[in-house]
Amino acid sequence: MKHSILSMIGVMTFCGMGLTASSAMAIDGPLANATVSFGQWKTDREPPLDRIAIPAPMGGGFLIDQLSPDIVKIKEGGAVNFVISGLHNVVVYDVGKQPGDIIVGGVFPTLPGGAGGIINDPTNRIYRGFDPNAIPNNNQRDRVEVVNFAKPGTYLVICGVVNHFVNEKMYGFVRVLP
Repeated sequence: MKHSILSMIGVMTFCGMGLTASSAMAIDGPLANATVSFGQWKTDREPPLDRIAIPAPMGGGFLIDQLSPDIVKIKEGGAVNFVISGLHNVVVYDVGKQPGDIIVGGVFPTLPGGAGGIINDPTNRIYRGFDPNAIPNNNQRDRVEVVNFAKPGTYLVICGVVNHFVNEKMYGFVRVLP
């Protein structure tokens, strides 16, 4: 009898620990920080891409031009880590701005030989990242930009490279919850 009671207490304790551990590990609601991939290098090319032996040329289908995920939720005061692959420009607009509100015509001048223009719509823009055309070597364009979001709301994030925003619909949203 004592052995059964002790066994039952042991099983219940183990199950209780399992429930506590799984609820502590489960992500329910917004995170303090999130990660968004701004483009991804392809691995299904023939011949395979070897960025040490041959620098990746611009264009040519070496990159998937998309944000992934395209919607993230974080807590007020949290940050998004934008992991950038290749020629991309992170631009964040304040609460209320929508993709259809972007004025594409005002293009930021690029360096001679730069690939594509950078959208220069300053209305409600709260962050514009590094100009990837400022780096002459395409292999050095990979980087991380960490952006803090201090107040609640839904923010528009776009790739400021004109053809990525216009043709690839490269944009997403950051939802900041209190």
